[in-house]
Amino acid sequence: MSEPIKKVSIIVSQGSLEGIYPGLIMANGARMEGMEASLFFTFFGLDAIIKKRMKKIKVATVGNPAMTLPGGLPFPTILGMLPGMSALATAMMKSGMEKLDIPPVDEFLEMIHDAGGGIYACKLAMDMFKYKEADLCEHVDGILTVGEFYEKSAGAQIIFT
Repeated sequence: MSEPIKKVSIIVSQGSLEGIYPGLIMANGARMEGMEASLFFTFFGLDAIIKKRMKKIKVATVGNPAMTLPGGLPFPTILGMLPGMSALATAMMKSGMEKLDIPPVDEFLEMIHDAGGGIYACKLAMDMFKYKEADLCEHVDGILTVGEFYEKSAGAQIIFT
């Protein structure tokens, strides 16, 4: 019998709605199960914790082979290039999430933070995109180098979304 998971560290590197939410859901679920949980936002995943960007997260409609139309019909990638398609797909996704009572990104981060989950920004990505600590939402616990992230993650299951 395997030992139960006690600690997870989740890396969020994508800045799309479907790239950010898996990490939020997994971190929240871990906290609800009594596990330690931390989120490490890097590269475009930083959009989830940047105050000016976190409420503007969209669904990626181009290059998403799993995208389907209502009824399960395949979504031709070329349609994703049309003006307004990303906004339409995002509105549809957010509507479905609201019906399931899934909170928006900022509220989800607050829930995770208030439940004791750690929320961290990647120093390299912050420097690369020229973000400052003041750009981050209030629920971010710090800016870490990769080495510091690994130190915090000692003994954890590391999950890359």
